[in-house]
Amino acid sequence: MRRFFLLVLLALPCLACQAQLPAPVDLRTDLLLHTDGVWKNGFLTNLTLEEAASALFAFQTADIRSQRPALSWVLSDTTRLSRQTAYQVLVASSRAKLDAQEGDVWDSGKVPGNQQLGVLLGEKGLDTSRIYYWKVRVWNAQDQASTYSAPKAFRTAAKLTPYETAYYPLVKSEDKPVAQRRLSNQHVLYDFGKDAFGQLTLTATSLTGRDTLHVHVGEHLTPDGRVNPKPGGTLRYRFLKLPLQKGEHSYALQFTSDKRNTGPKAILMPDYIGEVLPFRYVELVIPAGQVRVQHLTRQGVAYPFNEAATTFTSSDTILNQVWAISKYSMKATSFSGYYVDGDRERIPYEADALINQLSHYAVDTEFNMAKRSLDYLIYHATWPTEWSLQNLLVAYYDYLYSGDSRAVGVLYNELRPKLLLPLARADGLISTRTGKQTAEFKKSIHYGTFDGKEDLKDITDWPQPSEIDGFEFKDYNAIVNAFHYEALRAMERLATALDKKDDAAFYQKRAQQVRTAFQSTFINAKTGLVRDGEGTDHASLHANMFALAFGLVPEKYHARVLTHIRSRGMATSVYGSQFLLDALYNAHESTYALALLTSTDLRSWYNMIRTGSTITTEAWDTRFKPNQDWNHAWGAAPANLVVRKLMGVEPLSPAFGTIQIKPQPDTLRQASLQYTTLRGLIDVGFDNTPERFRLTATLPPNTSGVVYLPRKNTKSTPRQDGQPVKATAEGTFWKIENVGAGTYTWEVTY
Repeated sequence: MRRFFLLVLLALPCLACQAQLPAPVDLRTDLLLHTDGVWKNGFLTNLTLEEAASALFAFQTADIRSQRPALSWVLSDTTRLSRQTAYQVLVASSRAKLDAQEGDVWDSGKVPGNQQLGVLLGEKGLDTSRIYYWKVRVWNAQDQASTYSAPKAFRTAAKLTPYETAYYPLVKSEDKPVAQRRLSNQHVLYDFGKDAFGQLTLTATSLTGRDTLHVHVGEHLTPDGRVNPKPGGTLRYRFLKLPLQKGEHSYALQFTSDKRNTGPKAILMPDYIGEVLPFRYVELVIPAGQVRVQHLTRQGVAYPFNEAATTFTSSDTILNQVWAISKYSMKATSFSGYYVDGDRERIPYEADALINQLSHYAVDTEFNMAKRSLDYLIYHATWPTEWSLQNLLVAYYDYLYSGDSRAVGVLYNELRPKLLLPLARADGLISTRTGKQTAEFKKSIHYGTFDGKEDLKDITDWPQPSEIDGFEFKDYNAIVNAFHYEALRAMERLATALDKKDDAAFYQKRAQQVRTAFQSTFINAKTGLVRDGEGTDHASLHANMFALAFGLVPEKYHARVLTHIRSRGMATSVYGSQFLLDALYNAHESTYALALLTSTDLRSWYNMIRTGSTITTEAWDTRFKPNQDWNHAWGAAPANLVVRKLMGVEPLSPAFGTIQIKPQPDTLRQASLQYTTLRGLIDVGFDNTPERFRLTATLPPNTSGVVYLPRKNTKSTPRQDGQPVKATAEGTFWKIENVGAGTYTWEVTY
């Protein structure tokens, strides 16, 4: 008997080593997570894709449009240093075949490697208008296999191409008022708490059938608490009359379209959604007598949004409020499925798209809206010079954050003209003001499709002239050429990613040429500041902040440029603030950066909250732009600045294969961030006192990290999990490399 138990005990470790890994989760097809959803007029149904195929009503699905879609998954093994060493994907034409482990469409077999993103389906490809099913299992470094994942279904579109970006339908939510207040015997005010693009429904009972409800819908209240019929700017207000039928009935109130935001250049709402209006408040004027209103609901419209994808909190209550309004703005302004300029025009603009993109990445694991918007903007160019160049930045961030180069690969030949190289002189600097904007040039950037005869014009900031800090426009403009340099660097990286070696070498050489010319032309050697343009010594905030943001200011001039930037205050618009804060954090000027993020001045994000908006606004205040709106996502830069710069979480390789964690807390006492990537959750938190800095971080499986800790004095010694750790001194930071997946705690005492 003793021998039997001994044998059993000896066998236990062996049994444990055979235990299977947890299955992969969050299976995505062409980056979409919810490919198995079926929606009807914006609302998610309980139908499966198979059931919907035989349904007798119109429905919406997130169809896959590529012949060979890319598959991805998240690893569930969260043990330290966990990594994938092989995978096997099965794709089947039916659920029954997949359950029987039969990949009749594709069986990858056991494929060695750590690839978990962008696994292209086999060469056979797919048929149109078909439902497919797939699952995956993985192996770890000990050659242990996981169980297979739960199956995921997707449906293909009626037409397939080698690659086309897939996207979700727009969805609706049922929003209930958070407060209700009787203003008088007949007037009742409903407050939904936050502004949103949506529609209005209600149930009303009329005993006579001769009653009419008067409905005031808007974004702003008068001082006495009524819906403001003249809110100013482009804040929205509508008055509707609703004749009531006899008895109890439900009503869907309709908003008529606005000519300004439904013209030929605007993104129109799809028929299955209908017209929307941004509003927070509803005021009903209820007829005297036996009329009863109930179930008043706002059907909010947005692109699908994961509220839990990113969470942030800190010890600073103002920063928390700024973060919250910025995060919510990304959801609320997604109502068209593209990055647009808000409600006034509903037109995509490149500058809006870049800030939208970075902030969208910061708050949700969603990448296809950026791809779709870039594709649209390539062929619908807008008029500012700098914004053409921002196409390249949008394209590069698309690749860097999604890890999927197919969209930029398809657009590569259309991206090259956006560099504006035909506008260059011999030293590489470009100008829109020297007669080089030929018809052929404008055709190459698709500018003629937007505005037939006009040339590109330098913009600096918007609106002009109030937000440009006295910028002096010259033929050769420092800001245009700073963007030109950054666009060349982005194009070099894209060419490298697409294995276009000759192109990459050309763009690298051209960027260096422009850098040399920029510094000799625009940097004043006497003052160390950046001139606005060739032929002036005026040094605006903008010329200096863009140059600093893009790494064009030599290190020896950093202190002078930073002093000048601090002296100008927030002399830039909400658009320019993205680049101002990037410049400050890139130069490790975290004290001033945090002060701007948490400012309560007129030119601040807190002022947007103070004025009553719940979505970031187009301008700091209506007095700076009288026609501004209250739903402009380019004002939501803090969403990405908190993640990328304050908490310091950025990808060093595509889709966060290598993660940088470089917090710059300054005086912020505490902060924590949970940030979801395509590889899983990154969890970062710090405690910061004058005596000690303590950082805790969790890196997802199959990743590695580069971690930076403050280095306030040379005698400080970093420790990892209580033990001394190898770290390299790098300026005012300690740098720790090759941090594997898992949870760690670092500490520096001063």
